[in-house]
Amino acid sequence: MRNGLDFVPAPLAQLPWRVIFLVMAIGAFGLIVLYSAAGGSVRPWALSQGIRFVILLCGAIALSRMPEGFLARIALPVYAVLVVALILVELLGAVRGGSQRWLDLGVIRLQPSEFMKPFIVMACAKFYDLLPPNETRRFGAIWPAALLIGIPAGLVMLQPDLGTALMICAGGVTVVFLAGVPLRLFVGGALALGAAIPLAFNFALHDYQRNRILIFLDPESDPLGTGYHISQSKIAIGSGGIFGKGFLNGSQSHLDYLPEGHTDFALATMMEEWGLVGGVLTIIAFFCIIFWGASVALNAPTRFSRLTAAGLSATIFFYVAINMSMVMGLAPVVGIPLPFISFGSSAQLTVLLCLGILMSIDRQNRQTSRL
Repeated sequence: MRNGLDFVPAPLAQLPWRVIFLVMAIGAFGLIVLYSAAGGSVRPWALSQGIRFVILLCGAIALSRMPEGFLARIALPVYAVLVVALILVELLGAVRGGSQRWLDLGVIRLQPSEFMKPFIVMACAKFYDLLPPNETRRFGAIWPAALLIGIPAGLVMLQPDLGTALMICAGGVTVVFLAGVPLRLFVGGALALGAAIPLAFNFALHDYQRNRILIFLDPESDPLGTGYHISQSKIAIGSGGIFGKGFLNGSQSHLDYLPEGHTDFALATMMEEWGLVGGVLTIIAFFCIIFWGASVALNAPTRFSRLTAAGLSATIFFYVAINMSMVMGLAPVVGIPLPFISFGSSAQLTVLLCLGILMSIDRQNRQTSRL
């Protein structure tokens, strides 16, 4: 018996439909935001975004049927393939918007760095799954993971793509921390990183990246130049008030005062029309998804699945937290979109890939609990 759902095929009945419906609700709300950002038209953003969302959601559901053991076996091989792909991007990659991030395969342009976000989590989780528990508190437990994280992050920085490099580091470091590596090693790493920041600021970052950090520290120093995005974003959010100006009534986005109002700053477009209430409901919806991912990690039967589920949940959290902080002026602008709300396939692809793997682990959890 399946609680009166005998007419539903078992693979469908086993899916976490509450989470899927919640993702669909956020995606539908994102289409409404993009429809408004285009001045009340499904083109050029809402229609293509909706088609991609349906295809990728179906892909995530299909991915949920993969057994957790298969995901564990492919984690390191796929990671290695993606590192090679990142090297090929540097050598042969297509350039768009001044950045070299894509491999042109003829029928499709592939961005390997997006796939690296979930697979760095899985690769680190597989490393610690293979490592004997008594070795976790030794130095040999951290330097291989540092290489696993540092190599792709460094390659992505060359593209240049600071936001994606930070996401790769954040996902990997989360797994390293949850694996039980001693806190003293993290403190030592943080001190070393702090000492390296001045060198990185002066020699590793590009001029526009340095300017974004300086604008974050002093937003009013260049309000019509580098600081224009964040100034207009704050104006749009503040003008929305509690309940917003109303659907299709956002003046900042419709009059083109808000740059990138359909991509990185889509949250500002939404909050101008839907106000604080719309923003809070969006945060609650994402929190419910992240909370579900954390519960999947807590119930996972193996070390690999626990670390993977926790790391992927953290990846989704970083997407949401960094974008919202950036749009509200609480963090430098680093080009991280808001999943399902911002226009574009990269965030949708990564987050739905994360959700597909989480659903696979959740299905494994349910099967284990019934034994």
